[in-house]
Amino acid sequence: MPVFRIEPELLRKLVSIITVSPGPHAWIEVRAPATGAVVGSIPAGGEADAEVAVTRARAAQPAWAARSFADRGRVFIRFHDLLLKRQDAVLDLIQLETGKTRRHAFEEILDTAVVARYYAWHSKRLLRPRRRKGALPLLTKTWEIRTPIGVAGFIVPWNFPLNLAITDAIPALMAGNAAVLKPDPQTSLTALWAVDLLREAGLPPDVLAVVTGEGPVLGPALVERVDYLMFTGSTRTGRLVARQAADRLIGCSLELGGKNPMVVLADADLEAAVDGAIRGSFPSAGQVCVSIERIYVDQSVYPGFLEAFVERTKALKIGDARDYSMEVGSLTSQRQLASIEEHVRDALEKGAALAAGGRARPDLGPLFYEPTILLNVGEGMKAFAEETFGPVVAVYPFATEQEAVERANRSSYGLNASVWTRDTRRGVRLARQIRAGSVNVNEAYAATWGSVDSPMGGMKESGLRPRHGAEGILKFTESQTVAVERLMPIAPSHGISPEQFARWMTRLLMLLRYIRVLG
Repeated sequence: MPVFRIEPELLRKLVSIITVSPGPHAWIEVRAPATGAVVGSIPAGGEADAEVAVTRARAAQPAWAARSFADRGRVFIRFHDLLLKRQDAVLDLIQLETGKTRRHAFEEILDTAVVARYYAWHSKRLLRPRRRKGALPLLTKTWEIRTPIGVAGFIVPWNFPLNLAITDAIPALMAGNAAVLKPDPQTSLTALWAVDLLREAGLPPDVLAVVTGEGPVLGPALVERVDYLMFTGSTRTGRLVARQAADRLIGCSLELGGKNPMVVLADADLEAAVDGAIRGSFPSAGQVCVSIERIYVDQSVYPGFLEAFVERTKALKIGDARDYSMEVGSLTSQRQLASIEEHVRDALEKGAALAAGGRARPDLGPLFYEPTILLNVGEGMKAFAEETFGPVVAVYPFATEQEAVERANRSSYGLNASVWTRDTRRGVRLARQIRAGSVNVNEAYAATWGSVDSPMGGMKESGLRPRHGAEGILKFTESQTVAVERLMPIAPSHGISPEQFARWMTRLLMLLRYIRVLG
């Protein structure tokens, strides 16, 4: 199989997009996880680079905000079309930088295109001035206005290098903001490819600036300078970002960790549930914030479900290919491999049982790990409560629906969940009892993730302020109330004493208590 490489000319073009300050810079090597080969290098930016990027973005923001929604939207519709036409190029790049399979890389294409089209078409409606009830009927006319917040910063992880680099920035840009993007060093080239495509679609260069380098250096530098910060990553780092944002009294949005449950009821279509468990547990080698890590199965169907799930898992095709033939790809970093090995080893040493997988596959590449099913995982094991973020899932039987809900909610996280049943009403009723920002019925995660008109975020330690839908763009704006007073002031005037005004207002408020009047 031929090895995909980045052409030197393309590499130089992508690196030229990065904002750098004057002076020498250290460089960070980018390696392909599936092979370990070096594919390029990016500048290791620092505080001075963040300063230059935010300054340029701030200077470009007023002219961008002055454009109409239709004008801004045309940029993202052109981006949508270009992305679909040139998807093979970026699919190669995503696979090269992450090690994921092509079928899972394509999920990024789908969501990015859908989000671009959604906000291009609906931002004007979502942000239009809205009439609100005035202080008093007839006397006050009031509007709620939404204005851009300024410069939004985005710190994005390595697991979805196209999707997470762009889809959160799109609503911020459609709202009239400028943006500064800091991708993960492992996957910066994919993010830069997307920014280059946006510029080809008509986005002014400094409206979306890019800085590259290590998170502990650039993250705090950005939070100190931007007007809003969106972070996707670990709960531990999210807490640090939230504290720093709070010190500056700026807003922040966080999508953090998950230990996502799947519940299979006795009346579920077992074949469909097993297929959902495969798709939900092992996408991108389990390195997905919404992937399934805990499966609870009604004890009456547990043996049949487990037998089929194990059989399907053992048959999955693992490897690296630039086509759609592989079902599980490589992990992305040595750190992830070490963490997954530690979780599995710790569980087995403390009494868990291995039903499938459980070992690295250096014969396939340096960071491959088999899809793994664990049984009898209990408290005190790392795999029980901590996010594994790999192709590892624990399966448990349950006796009652109430028990299933209680065990699904027995987590500090609340990002995604999945319920399987032939009775849709029952599934929705159970879904509403699970404390998670997204709950899918008869699907693992794609149904809620793809419903971009509805918010997607986390409860508990899984995050703050969701992406997608109205909330996904409103958070990048400031609300302003404009009110016009008519006929007379809401104060004593025209010979009315304060005492008379107080009596008159009291009678009016009591009257309004019993009637509904449009204001």
